Amino acid sequence: MSRNYKFLISYDGTRFHGWERQPGKDMTIQGKLESVLNKMVNLPEGTLNLIGAGRTDAGVHARAMTANIALDTNMTEDEIKEYMNKYLPEDISINDVKICSDRFHSRYNALGKTYRYTCWYGASKPVFDRKYVTVLDKKPDIEKMQSAAKILEGTHDFKSFCGNNKMKKSTVRCVDSIKIEESGSYIRFYFHGNGFLQNMVRILTGTLLEVGYGNIAPGDVKEILESHNRQMAGPTAPPLGLCLMKVDY
Repeated sequence: MSRNYKFLISYDGTRFHGWERQPGKDMTIQGKLESVLNKMVNLPEGTLNLIGAGRTDAGVHARAMTANIALDTNMTEDEIKEYMNKYLPEDISINDVKICSDRFHSRYNALGKTYRYTCWYGASKPVFDRKYVTVLDKKPDIEKMQSAAKILEGTHDFKSFCGNNKMKKSTVRCVDSIKIEESGSYIRFYFHGNGFLQNMVRILTGTLLEVGYGNIAPGDVKEILESHNRQMAGPTAPPLGLCLMKVDY
């Protein structure tokens, strides 16, 4: 009998083409997971469909991606977890497996997500964090960025911060919290919202950094937001500093 299983997954996205399975690209998180799952239940490659809570970009990491899949197996939850961790590459980990309601859908049932973007500034190099932080050439003004972040909080049309200029669906999202924290040489941006557009967190970060560098005035962020024009916003920050921290249900 087929049952719905909920997975909690961590991965280092450095060498992957993102979460989503793609034709001709075997290095995707979803693709690797499905390949192991198909072998586990003796099904042909490409049979199963693992549903993720979101689609992280190439090079983006996750500490707690949620996914669900229907499986017909006699294996226990712990046995599934053990099998998958045995055969998955070292940069993907299954942290938890639970049988859930047949109606549970990891993407449609998600109430919110927390992303963290990490930057580093200093005279030395972040040798051991180099895959997970964006190194800045100069230190941005934290207070200016915090002031601009307040303008971005709330429910808005974030079309100016969407990497897909052909987006036909609504670009309205609620970002209820943007926190910017400094700790030693690290500057961390925390974004919490009900959903995020393609590249949205990275474009928001890139724009806030431009504010911090003095290239954009904090008050101009409102104009950028209302312009619905991607060209008005700042650059897309590199993927390596971004990590999906949590999905709320």
